[in-house]
Amino acid sequence: MKIHSHLWFESQAEEAMAFYTSIFEDSKILGRIDLPDPELSVVRFELGGLPITALNAHSHTPYNEAFSFQVETGDQAETDYYWNALTADGGKEQPCGWLTDKFGIYWQVTPTRLLDMIADPNREKAGRAMQAMYKMKKIIIADLERAYQG
Repeated sequence: MKIHSHLWFESQAEEAMAFYTSIFEDSKILGRIDLPDPELSVVRFELGGLPITALNAHSHTPYNEAFSFQVETGDQAETDYYWNALTADGGKEQPCGWLTDKFGIYWQVTPTRLLDMIADPNREKAGRAMQAMYKMKKIIIADLERAYQG
């Protein structure tokens, strides 16, 4: 058994696949499936080992925060890279490290350090980091560290 994330597009599945696989180094294109209806098509690809199926099927329900992809980053440079790449060409910044890309897909770009801080058993320090995060769009690790340390 294998579980795939599935994305429904009006007509941009191949464009989205090319966009995402250009951003994530450890990605690969698995192929295209032509369906009996020439107006429909399916592409398959992987991002970081996560299999994704994308469908072109005309109109679809808009995406929302109830489903998102989380990119866990190791440092500020990596955070900046993914943030800038995913917001390029019409993406939108959202609060607390969230964004929508140019296709309307929701992403969370989350430094590992943020996760460590908010999980700290010292709830006062964790709370300060969380409050600092609430004021951010893109996560700035140095600002989180200052808040965390008090």
